[in-house]
Amino acid sequence: MFRAKKMTHEDIEVEGKRVLMRVDFNVPLDKKSGAITDDQRIVAALPTIKNLLSRGARLILVSHLGRPQGFDTSLSLKGCAERLSGYLEQEVIQAEDVIGSDAKEKAAALEDGQVMLLENVRFHKEETKNDPEFARALAGLADLYVNDAFGTAHRAHASTAGVASFLPGVSGYLIQRELEMIGGAIDEPVRPFTAVMGGAKVSDKIGVIRHLLSKVDHLILGGGMAYTFLAAKGWEVGTSLLEADKIDLARELMAEAEEKGVTLSLPLDIVVTTEYAPDAESRTVDSNDIPAGWMGLDIGPKTREKFADIIRAAGTVVWNGPVGVFEFPAFAHGTRAIAAVMAETDAVTIIGGGDSAAAVKQFGYENDMTHISTGGGASLELLEGRVLPGVDCLLDLDPRRKVAAGNWKMNLGAPADAVSFLEELKCELADAPSRIIVATPSTALDAALSATAYSNIHVAAQTGHEIDSGAYTGNVSMATLAKMHVPYVLIGHSERRAMDNETDERVQAMLKSALSWGLRPILCCGESLKEREAGETEDVLTRQIGSAFEFVTADKLVQIIVAYEPIWAIGTGRTATVEQAEEACAFIRSFLKKKYPANWVERVKVLYGGSVNDENAGELFAAESIDGGLVGGASLKADAFKVIANA
Repeated sequence: MFRAKKMTHEDIEVEGKRVLMRVDFNVPLDKKSGAITDDQRIVAALPTIKNLLSRGARLILVSHLGRPQGFDTSLSLKGCAERLSGYLEQEVIQAEDVIGSDAKEKAAALEDGQVMLLENVRFHKEETKNDPEFARALAGLADLYVNDAFGTAHRAHASTAGVASFLPGVSGYLIQRELEMIGGAIDEPVRPFTAVMGGAKVSDKIGVIRHLLSKVDHLILGGGMAYTFLAAKGWEVGTSLLEADKIDLARELMAEAEEKGVTLSLPLDIVVTTEYAPDAESRTVDSNDIPAGWMGLDIGPKTREKFADIIRAAGTVVWNGPVGVFEFPAFAHGTRAIAAVMAETDAVTIIGGGDSAAAVKQFGYENDMTHISTGGGASLELLEGRVLPGVDCLLDLDPRRKVAAGNWKMNLGAPADAVSFLEELKCELADAPSRIIVATPSTALDAALSATAYSNIHVAAQTGHEIDSGAYTGNVSMATLAKMHVPYVLIGHSERRAMDNETDERVQAMLKSALSWGLRPILCCGESLKEREAGETEDVLTRQIGSAFEFVTADKLVQIIVAYEPIWAIGTGRTATVEQAEEACAFIRSFLKKKYPANWVERVKVLYGGSVNDENAGELFAAESIDGGLVGGASLKADAFKVIANA
């Protein structure tokens, strides 16, 4: 999976700006007193917080704590505000609400270098639903957004992803470090590359194992999941944790490892017992000799030595999941041994959060690892090759990263047809460097959103009505699209301008509505053949762009893509020459620079659309002012669209 580098808070000016920063202050609390028992997550956020404050930001922190069902004083963030105040040696202003009057008043009154903490964002059920109106209200407190909560980056919630549809979003130090370490280990490891996978269930890590089989040289499997693989070899596993319905899958994975030349190592011997208890009687047996009625709770000494040898020989080691019940001292020897050998090796050692991180800390090896992830679920999904919503929504470091946007028009409108093609595209485009967008018929939008979740393919609607609701038969409002979590929408496509009376005035209203609902518009513009032959191309573009952007403020430019599509080249087989396309796209950017600061205009993608195909995309996209393409018929052919997305 291609991972585009993201902008960080160091790449933006923050002095005098209100910065909404998502942090992960989901700290453990004492059940009786409610006191914080471990503030590591607060400590982890300090570098980004201190940097922003030192640069004059007016900082607004937002976090969740626990799983409240409405407003719950026992899960208030006031304790976190007090603890943070101590570390910063300055007051942390505590809001009494999240988007209410107190939060608004305190945010508005902030001065440079001051910091406030909103109340628990999950007091609002709209947070986890990524409700666009809630996200808009949250974003309304600030000018910029910084996400530094890696532990929640795999969730598409309002405060982790939704607000970036309204504000320019960048990452903090914590997320950047996680992406560099885990992403770097997966994509550019020091070899040999070894992964250690443990934990209870195969089903929890099917995607991770499958993804790693195309990356690693050696895969070690331990913990509860190993017994399903032992059973797949035809061996007795007693009463050990077993997913009987995954035995065939385990056989498939072992065969896949062999086919790809990956050495897959299972335990040689097992520490077994008759009951799941810390003081249970135990003995060590060979893995193919587990007695009936006995269960495995740890790996044995032969396995510990074998796994240690593999780890010592590695250049990179990624570990996720304990190899035994390390909470019980009698069955912690295997997990301790893995931690110990990783601590002593010179390899790059990465701990994937969750129970693995807890084990490393319990055994006192946390300072001996290259990196310990702060997010269990997020790190697991990153290892699986999934796209994290809380990262994907942030601005690319490269402002001119190419975009491959496919417009399916009236094709593949049946949900099953759309999903079938999208599954093919996900395989073909997994490593494409472009940002990939597909505009499906409205009938397939919901199915397409589900099919592309956590992938690098983004869904667009082909149009949206500017009025939120009413008697507009056959139309779908921008409001509805936002509530469906459709991220992009085409506006002003030439066919709709001609056939559906989408005048410049309507296009402006549609653009305004889309931005107000957090949709990212792909604004289409272009001249007819008659207008080009009359030398009116620049006049047409000036009128269309000038009208559409009349109300748009500079900070909203990062949400907008412009697609120049000469009407005479759409569906006709005729394509503008590279010189013609370059000239028009350059004119659009120069026009915007007359209205907005150049650094903001630089982040506007300007695409070319007009019979783009796999044969001409490379030459078109190489032009200085063309940032990709809006593709018609060629986007319906997986092999052709793959070429375009890699152009």
